[in-house]
Amino acid sequence: MPGKPAENHNPFENIRCLMFDLDDTLYPRESGAWDRVRVRIDQFLIEKMGFPPGDVPALRSRLFHQYGTTLRGLQIEYQVDMEDYLRFVHDAPLVDILSPDPELDQVLQAFPQHKVIFTNAYAPHAHRVMAILGVQHHFDQVIDIYNTYPYCKPEAEAFNKALAFINQAPEHCLLIDDNPANLDTAKTLGLGTISVGIHHHNGSPHIADIKHLIHLLT
Repeated sequence: MPGKPAENHNPFENIRCLMFDLDDTLYPRESGAWDRVRVRIDQFLIEKMGFPPGDVPALRSRLFHQYGTTLRGLQIEYQVDMEDYLRFVHDAPLVDILSPDPELDQVLQAFPQHKVIFTNAYAPHAHRVMAILGVQHHFDQVIDIYNTYPYCKPEAEAFNKALAFINQAPEHCLLIDDNPANLDTAKTLGLGTISVGIHHHNGSPHIADIKHLIHLLT
C-alpha cells in the first residue's frame, strides 16, 4: 500500500514579506554598534537635559521598558523634540566596528520575499548601517519611528501602522527581531516570528545569528 505523501510543515510557506529589525539583529550584538548609540543616549540625558550621571542608567532603563523606547518616554514625560534627540543619539561612529558583510549579502540574496527594515530608530541611521554592511540593495523600504508615530514597537498600533505602510496582511509577514516584547506583539497580531541573538522567545524559532536564517527559510 503506497504511503501517504509527506506533509509540508513549513510554517513560513505563505510569507511574502520579511520584516527585519535593525540594531542587534542585522548585525551581531557583540559588534558593540548599538552600545555606542546607548552612550549617546546617556550623553543626551546628561548634556542636553541636565540629569545627574548617576541617575541616567536607571532612568533610561525605566523609560525603555515602560514606553518601548527611551525617546517615547522622553516625549511623553519631558516633551523632548524628536528630531533633536534622533540626530544626537545616532551621531555615533560605526565604520570602525561595522564593515561590509559579503556572507550576509549572500544570505539575503537567497530570499525572494519582499524585505523591509522595521526599526524604532530613524531612517537615516538604518540607511547608514545598511550601507556600511553593504546590503542596502536588498531592502525595498524602511519603516522607522516616524512611520509609526506616535507609537513604537512593541505597541500593537505601531505594527498596524507598519503593515498599512507596506500594504501587507499580518499572516503574510515574518518578523525577525532580537526583542522578545516585539515578537510577543507580532505573534499576537498573527505575524510569523523568529528570534535572533541572545534572547530567546517562547513560541518562536531561534537563531543566534541572522546568517542562520537561511537554514529556516530555504
